[in-house]
Amino acid sequence: MAGGEVRSIARQPVMDENHRVQGYELSFDLGSNAPLRGGSLQAARTVLDDAVLFGIDRFTNGMTAFITCSAELLIENWVSVLTPAMTVLEVPASLPPTAPLVDACRKLKQSGFRLTLAGFSWDLMPHPLFDLVEFVKADLAFLDTDGCQRLRKQLHGASIVMEAEKVETQQDYRQACALGFTLFEGYYFCHPELIQNAKVPASRLFHLDILRQLHKDPLDLKKIGPMVLRDASLTYRLLRLVNSPFYALRREVRSIEAAIIVVGEITFKRIATLAILSEFNAEQPPEILHMALVRARFCELGARLGGLDPDEQYLLGMMSLLPAMMRQPMEKLAPELPLRDEIRRALLGEDNRERCLLGWIERHERNDQAASNEMAEGHGLIQQRLVQFFIDAVVWDASGRRPVA
Repeated sequence: MAGGEVRSIARQPVMDENHRVQGYELSFDLGSNAPLRGGSLQAARTVLDDAVLFGIDRFTNGMTAFITCSAELLIENWVSVLTPAMTVLEVPASLPPTAPLVDACRKLKQSGFRLTLAGFSWDLMPHPLFDLVEFVKADLAFLDTDGCQRLRKQLHGASIVMEAEKVETQQDYRQACALGFTLFEGYYFCHPELIQNAKVPASRLFHLDILRQLHKDPLDLKKIGPMVLRDASLTYRLLRLVNSPFYALRREVRSIEAAIIVVGEITFKRIATLAILSEFNAEQPPEILHMALVRARFCELGARLGGLDPDEQYLLGMMSLLPAMMRQPMEKLAPELPLRDEIRRALLGEDNRERCLLGWIERHERNDQAASNEMAEGHGLIQQRLVQFFIDAVVWDASGRRPVA
């Protein structure tokens, strides 16, 4: 691979206390070059060039981009190619606070950029950038209760937001809230507290029955139409999706049967599946559904690369977050799904061939590049192709956010 080429772009949602996405932290992997956090000048140029080429707003769905910066990115003003109003520049607290760095941060703030002091710890205080930043980001593992109390005291009267990173469980989330954090980075929202002993509600079982009908080949219109129409909310969601600009239909659709005829069985099955999952996810953060869509599209795009069935892989990616949507263990849900045994076992975590793409994107979501590389190599997949499929899936989801949100 050519020197300086960006091998990967990963992202993590930044959520508020109400589980609403406020933006995305974007991470760039530079392959054999120095990582962004250390950053050579060439690496900095490469990152910004590729960021502009890819289109930052496409990765953040028009929301704020949180971008970790090297000293070069700041001092040499390479970040000027970004839109200040849509960008938060994360300055690692471990960077030597040289006069050029502090001066560059002051000028960037004056030009409209917001700044985060990332990797905060008390051994780095007092920090010269503290008066310039709007966010302070800390890893809970390195900031105890006493440290957070001191931080809140330090911030008293200041309009600085406390952001917790690596929040992976509901316990982490509750702890961060108790300590005064109001922004959270991590996948805690994908791990809600499951209702272990409760039965799947009858309404959900009805929706699972519809899913089973949807994935029969050929589709039985006499059965599926009345089943969908029995659920007013599902019917509304389905017709809203079919009529949305995302599907670019030339005429309005007003009935289930008309929707099937106009869009065709394959597209109808996908839209109906999405409508059902929207119902499943109604009480959970919308980001879960969007993650499921990105996974589904990624698995579909990568299927032929791995000699797998694209439609089946799409379903695998889509269904992989059902436990988070329904707060039920996968062990209870998998037997009810209209999938082959191999796909069910993949959902349950078996490391089989069918799970290779899902396993890769799960690791990539957490920016664990070593693990995703190992997964790709173990299944004979091309890492750079997988990265491009991920980028395409993110852009595809962003293009359809309005109709599915």
